[in-house]
Amino acid sequence: MAGHPARRNRGRRTKRDHRWPFGSKLKSDHYTEAGPRVIRLKNIGDTEFVDAKAHISEAHFSTLQKHRVFPGDIVIAALGENPPRSCLVPEHLGPAIVKADCIRFKAGPRILPKFLNYVLNAPDLRRYAKGIVHGVGRPRLNLGEIKALPIPVPPLPDQRRIVAEIEKQFTRLDAGIAALRRTQANLKRYRAAVLKAACEGRLVPTEAELARKDRQKFESGDALLARVLSDRRQSWQGRHKYKEPAVADSTNLQRLPEGWVWATVEQLAFLDLGFAFKSAEFEASGIRLLRGENLEPGRFRWADTRYWPRSKLEEFKNLLIREGEIVLAMDRPLISSGLKIARARADDVPCLLVQRMARFRPVVEKMTSFLFCALNTDRFIKHLVGGQQGTQLPHISGDGIQSFPIALPPLAEQTRIVAEVERRLSVVDELETVVNANLQRATRLRQSILSQSFRIEPKMPLQGGA
Repeated sequence: MAGHPARRNRGRRTKRDHRWPFGSKLKSDHYTEAGPRVIRLKNIGDTEFVDAKAHISEAHFSTLQKHRVFPGDIVIAALGENPPRSCLVPEHLGPAIVKADCIRFKAGPRILPKFLNYVLNAPDLRRYAKGIVHGVGRPRLNLGEIKALPIPVPPLPDQRRIVAEIEKQFTRLDAGIAALRRTQANLKRYRAAVLKAACEGRLVPTEAELARKDRQKFESGDALLARVLSDRRQSWQGRHKYKEPAVADSTNLQRLPEGWVWATVEQLAFLDLGFAFKSAEFEASGIRLLRGENLEPGRFRWADTRYWPRSKLEEFKNLLIREGEIVLAMDRPLISSGLKIARARADDVPCLLVQRMARFRPVVEKMTSFLFCALNTDRFIKHLVGGQQGTQLPHISGDGIQSFPIALPPLAEQTRIVAEVERRLSVVDELETVVNANLQRATRLRQSILSQSFRIEPKMPLQGGA
């Protein structure tokens, strides 16, 4: 380590700073589009560096040199899931610092960095750490507790042998995981292709084709849209005078199949926005509040729930979600795994719509399933990306949602399209369940390999060196 040119030029530090630099306290406005990297908790996986990028300026980086990390350093997560989760700083990272709750450790001459990294992620040490973690909601280890962790330190030749065997087993396991990830990506692409074909009239025979074949008349998309708009006027219960929704501008839109027509979300559905309920009035039980944290692609998630008192429900009854209704997260709506949109199931209701959440109420209820298909297409996601507002907290507006143009087929055709989509995607769902189960099994196998490699006893504390 002493021969590393970057380390020779770091300047003098105290022994404690050299081994245990605390993470820098950065704010969101410190981040830039490019520049030196910031290692955060999300970068620290189980033994592996997760390449989630965040940058700061060169000028700011120059003021945070005591938090700098170098290739081969170990970074330990002191907060969050499974502390002391750790990884090695990769060679390709370039100039970088650690953020708060990420602790950089430089291994001493008696222990290999790779060996120590595997020990820190071993199940025995996790179980030991679980007995000393503190904090409500997010488990935490302080610096003293991390320094006192018991680390087995066999002779260096044994460490090298153990590391080599672990890496051999991990290489085999990683090959299987890579194949599962490819399958996962292919299923995601197939899902998107099915929805795209469904909303472009390429999944089932069109109503116009069937009507010609049987020499029968049918209600076209134009006629359906006219009926929807008539029903929309009659069912209007807003506070202000009724206003006709804007029509879709089809100038730059693709040509539709016979019998289809372009329509906007505003024409087809009423959009309700949530209310900013005051956290001071939350209670331990009551009516669940549907927040962005409670929504995932395709489903509601109630692991972290807030409640509104039933005694104060009367004035917010119009925000109660009903079974089958479509809900979309407007705050940070785009995540790596997809759009945060779902339909409420029986066990999701009752719940109340919170600020930065949107509910769709189709004018014709029978169109709900087809509308849900259209709102899950990549075209809708791109529409939202182009209309996102804000830099620190990007979000989408109600107007941006309502202006989205949807290719509207006849109602009977919608029914057949939805049935075919559900048939195909049910197969995808089953395959994704199998893939996810095998990925979880791979995680358990990874932990099993580490468990068989180490037996942790509270004997030797974690020690660094120059």
